[in-house]
Amino acid sequence: MSEVASGISISVKKRQQKHIVIGFGLFFLLVLTVIISVGLGRAELTPLVVSKVLAAKITGIKSLASDIPAHYQAIVWDVRVPRILSAVLIGAGLAVSGAVFQSILRNPLADPYTIGVSTGAAFGASIAIFANIMLGLYMPVTPFALAGAFVSLMLVITIARKNGVISSSNLIIAGIIVGSILSAGMSFLKSAAGENVAAIVHWLLGSLASRSWNHIMLLIPFIVIGCGLCIHFASRLDIMSLGEREARHLGVDPQKTMRLYLIIGSCMTAVCVSVGGIIGFVGLIVPHMIRFGLTSRNAVLIPLSTLAGGLLLLMADNISRVLLNVEVPVGVITTLLGGPFFIWLFMKSGKGRSA
Repeated sequence: MSEVASGISISVKKRQQKHIVIGFGLFFLLVLTVIISVGLGRAELTPLVVSKVLAAKITGIKSLASDIPAHYQAIVWDVRVPRILSAVLIGAGLAVSGAVFQSILRNPLADPYTIGVSTGAAFGASIAIFANIMLGLYMPVTPFALAGAFVSLMLVITIARKNGVISSSNLIIAGIIVGSILSAGMSFLKSAAGENVAAIVHWLLGSLASRSWNHIMLLIPFIVIGCGLCIHFASRLDIMSLGEREARHLGVDPQKTMRLYLIIGSCMTAVCVSVGGIIGFVGLIVPHMIRFGLTSRNAVLIPLSTLAGGLLLLMADNISRVLLNVEVPVGVITTLLGGPFFIWLFMKSGKGRSA
């Protein structure tokens, strides 16, 4: 028995070391990609120019970039850095939300858009855009998108609750119902917008263009706190994935835990959609890659999803703004890349299970 226990302990330690190495590898790859991305774009900037501007802005010592023209400094610090950080934060938030929803709903196809929160955010944004272009009223898009997401979440929870209990199957059904109604509402707004429908459609496709430091300040608290809470309570997620009855036997209240993670995941999804629009497949693909390739333990899955999600969306945004003559919305890129990859991943996992 002691030899078996020793062998298991050694195997666990090797897996932990492997996860740590992969985590540090993803972190350094993300940092390297961020640095390289700052120099990419229509205005070609050398690494020396980028490093001087970043050093001057971060340290506050203006003399470090005194020989750099003001417009180059503006391109680096006011245009590219906010966009790059937005991609990293939104990718991380969507990936972690996807991992959370897959665990609490016990559905491998669940993602941040399953329960209708993203549709609510899109509907709120569509109302604001419609009012701006058709009624001449100034309505900021981001607050309206956030409000739409939270209202849709409350509707989904209200519909899904039966006898004070919320089940995962009821949540999925309620999300489909609310999402369908709000999608019809968006179709009505697009029809009513007439020739000005392009503004609504462009936002719905998902884009990180023209993101500013105000968007970063909005994203940081939601994403950092949300990811931190998910990592801290990761063990509860592992227990929840076993089922409600097993969770009760192990001392976890499934209803309280489900509501907690619904709120955390929905808040992160809401702020991501309100800033970047509809960006699909990130919350579905990233957790799947890590679950099938490494582990399903949420204590490892969530931190790795944070890094991999940010890296994936940043690379997709680089493709959308650099490789093509006309900037393509990043939501289109993630769907074009994620769709075929998910089909391959799903078929591969299916063959493995049948074998």
